[in-house]
Amino acid sequence: MVGLREFFEKNLDVRVVIFAGKGGLGKTTSSAALSYYMAKQGKKVLCFSTDPQASLSDIFERNIYGKGVIELAPNLHVIEIDADKKIADYQEEIRKKIKDMYKIDEIPKEIDEYISSAAAEPAMYESATYDAMADLVAKGEYDLYVFDMPPFGHGVRMVAMAEILGKWVEKIMEARKMAKEYEEIAANLRGGTISEDLILKELQDINNRIGLFTKILTDRARTAFFMVIIPEKMAILDTERAIKMFKELNMELSGIVVNQVYPPELLKQPGVSEFIVNKIKMQSQYLDEIKRKFGKYLVGLLPMYSREPKGLEMLSRVAEDLMLSPLNI
Repeated sequence: MVGLREFFEKNLDVRVVIFAGKGGLGKTTSSAALSYYMAKQGKKVLCFSTDPQASLSDIFERNIYGKGVIELAPNLHVIEIDADKKIADYQEEIRKKIKDMYKIDEIPKEIDEYISSAAAEPAMYESATYDAMADLVAKGEYDLYVFDMPPFGHGVRMVAMAEILGKWVEKIMEARKMAKEYEEIAANLRGGTISEDLILKELQDINNRIGLFTKILTDRARTAFFMVIIPEKMAILDTERAIKMFKELNMELSGIVVNQVYPPELLKQPGVSEFIVNKIKMQSQYLDEIKRKFGKYLVGLLPMYSREPKGLEMLSRVAEDLMLSPLNI
């Protein structure tokens, strides 16, 4: 096992890294550790959590939830969005644009109800998160973007959201264009002109951002996509399903990181507990299965640490292990 360093040495054009996997298996730790390592190498890095739980705050031991981009160390920037607040901001922005465009003080009740009900749609969280990711990448202010993707269901829906969101925006744009044509005809008949359609302009901007980000996500030269798993049966089955599902979204897997591995050397220590002996035996069986099923994807193994990988000091250790992978199978 060579670790992720070799991967990044061979893939110099990668600008977006995504860690996916079930919750609690180490994808947030891997995202934070890679970001820390790359920032130390001089790259300007943005680590973005798309998980509804405030996991990066926990890992970095700083409350960054909903506070925008924060620089935690030289070159190391992090952001953990508050999706609920972002959706509420969207609503207010839409209300303001409608008021400005039609020169009204109050939004008609039925339109306001429509705006409120649209925000309650189950897919709105994924939509808001995807848009936030696309917005950050479109600005191009960082050398590397590291995304900690939410657990499978949310993660797959979020990526799939690009297509749904893109089609939805295109439909709304068509409707807005037709409305604008009618407004122009009416204005000509009155001998006047109409002002710029701010909503249409906003929709075009959103559509451009989604298109750009989707293109980057499906470009293997620019985007690396890693799964983080542990040597257990359910994690292996979930990984098989996830690889298939992401492939259907044109996202090719770059590699698999196996986390929480008990080093076999522990068996040589005197007085090793029965729990550790059984754990290593069980993991050995599943590591064989992982190697058999995903051998071509394996890029790293992380050990089970004696304490939680939190704070910059521990992340520094995890980062070295992630890049050089001290274990083997």
